[in-house]
Amino acid sequence: MNWITNYVRPRINSIFSRREMPENLWSKCDECGTMLFHRELAEALNVCTNCGHHMAITPRARFEALFDNGIFAEVSVPKPIDDPLKFRDQKKYPDRLRTAQKGTGEAEAMLVAEGEIGRTPIVAAAQDFSFMGGSMGMYVGNAIIAACERAVTLKRPLILFSAAGGARMQEGILSLMQMPRSTVAIQMLKEAGLPYIVVLTHPTTGGVTASYAMLGDVQIAEPNALICFAGPRVIEQTIREKLPEGFQRAEYLLDHGMLDRVTPRAQLRDELITITRMLTGLPPAVAGDLPAPDEAPPAPAPEAAEKP
Repeated sequence: MNWITNYVRPRINSIFSRREMPENLWSKCDECGTMLFHRELAEALNVCTNCGHHMAITPRARFEALFDNGIFAEVSVPKPIDDPLKFRDQKKYPDRLRTAQKGTGEAEAMLVAEGEIGRTPIVAAAQDFSFMGGSMGMYVGNAIIAACERAVTLKRPLILFSAAGGARMQEGILSLMQMPRSTVAIQMLKEAGLPYIVVLTHPTTGGVTASYAMLGDVQIAEPNALICFAGPRVIEQTIREKLPEGFQRAEYLLDHGMLDRVTPRAQLRDELITITRMLTGLPPAVAGDLPAPDEAPPAPAPEAAEKP
C-alpha cells in the first residue's frame, strides 16, 4: 500500500479543490414548502413562484421596487427617549433594540422615504415586521408624524405599508399614546386635501389596525394578509365558537366591505401609480416612462385647384 498515493494526495486534492458554498442560497416557502433560489425569490419580490404566497419583504427592498429606478431619499425621524420605563423582562429593552438593529440593519421598525413612482412625487412609510414584530413604539409614532409633515410640506400623497403585531409592550402607555398621535397626524393630511393610501400587509394587527392602518382614503391589502385587532385564536377562545374559513384574511375583509382592493405585490406599483395620479388630478401615466407625444396640428385643407 502506497501511503502517499492512496491517502496524502487525495487529501491534498480535496483541500485545494474545495469550494466555498455561500449560505442561504435557498428559501423554503412557508405555504407550499417549495425550495426557492434566493435570486429568483428576490426578483419575484419575495412571492413564491409556485403557489403565489406573499412572504415578508423589508421596507428597503420594497422601496427599491416601488420607486422609479429604485431611487429614494430617506426622511429623517426624530429619535425618542431611550428606554423611558427602564423596562426589563428576560432581557433589557436596550439589549432587545440592539439585537433587532443588528439583525435587520435598520434603526427602527419604520422607514420613511420620498421619491417618485411613475413620475408621481410621493412620500412613503413602511413597517418592518422583522424588527420586534414591527411593534408600534414612540419611534414609529414619530415616523408617521414626520411622514405626514413632509407630505404636507411638499404637497404630496402619503402611501403607508403596515406590518405589525401591535403596540410595543416595552414602552407601555407611551406606546399606546402613538395611536392618537398618529391619528392626529393623518388628520393633517386630510385637512391639507392630500391622499392617504394604506397597503396592509401580513400581518397587521392590534393597535396599528385600530389607528392609522384603517384610516386611508384607499385601503389595499396583499393577498391572504391577516388583518385584525385581536387574532382568530383569541376570538375563538373568547366566544367558544368556530370562526368562518379565512376569517380576518384580506379576501374575507374585501368581501365584507373593509377593503377596497386585494392586489398581488407584482401589480401593486402600477395600481398605486394609477390611484395616486387619479386622486391628485394628474393625467394617466404613460407606459414605458416616456413623455406623452404632442398632439399633431390638423393638416391644412388642400387649396382648390384654379379653374382655367
